[in-house]
Amino acid sequence: MSKSQEEIAAMREEYGSRVLRRKDLAEEPIAQFEQWFAEAREAQLHEPNALTLSTMGLDGYPSSRTVLLKFFDAQGFVFYTNYGSDKAKEIEALPKAAILFPWLQLERQVRIEGDVEKVSAAESLKYFASRPRESQIGAWVSDQSSVIDSRALLLNKMAELKAKFQGGDVPLPSFWGGYRVIPQRIEFWQGGKGRVHDRFRYTREGDSWTIERLAP
Repeated sequence: MSKSQEEIAAMREEYGSRVLRRKDLAEEPIAQFEQWFAEAREAQLHEPNALTLSTMGLDGYPSSRTVLLKFFDAQGFVFYTNYGSDKAKEIEALPKAAILFPWLQLERQVRIEGDVEKVSAAESLKYFASRPRESQIGAWVSDQSSVIDSRALLLNKMAELKAKFQGGDVPLPSFWGGYRVIPQRIEFWQGGKGRVHDRFRYTREGDSWTIERLAP
C-alpha cells in the first residue's frame, strides 16, 4: 500500500455530536424530513437542497448525479430537468429512483426510495416562471446529455435566444419540467460514536407508515 493509500485509509471522522432515538421521531416521515431540513438550513449548510439522484441506466448500470430539490410535501420530492436527458430516459424506462441528502456537517443522511412521476405542466410553469431569466434561457439552450463539439456552441445559442426572447417573457420549453419522487421508504441516518450509528427506516404501508430501527 502506497503512502497516499495509507493516508486515505487513515482518514476518519469521529461522529457522535447528536443521537437519534425512536421517541424523537415524528410518526410521519415528511414531518421528520421537514424538521431535519429546517435544521440543515439553520446550520447554514451549503445547498442543503442538493441531493444525489440515482436511477437505473439503460445499459443496466446504476446512474447517479446531483440535482436540486425544489419542492416537497406529503406527495413527494420534486426536481426539474430536461425531458430528453439521460435521467429522464432512464426514468421513462423504469420510473423508480433513490435520492440521498448528505448533510455531512450534521453527521446525517436521508435516504429515499420511491416511484417517479412527472409533475403537471402547471407546476412546471409555476416554477419556471420563478427562475432567473438567464436560467430560463439556459433551459432552452441545452440539449442535456447530448454530445457537443464545444462550449462556444452553447454560448452562441445562448446569445441567439437572448435576442429572440428580448422584450418578452421566456416561454416554458415543451421538453423541460419536473419529476416527483413518491417515497416508499425513507431512512434517517445519524452518525454515532464508534460507528454505532442510529438508523430508522419508514416504510409505506397503504396510507400509513411503519418505523423500524436498523443495525448500523
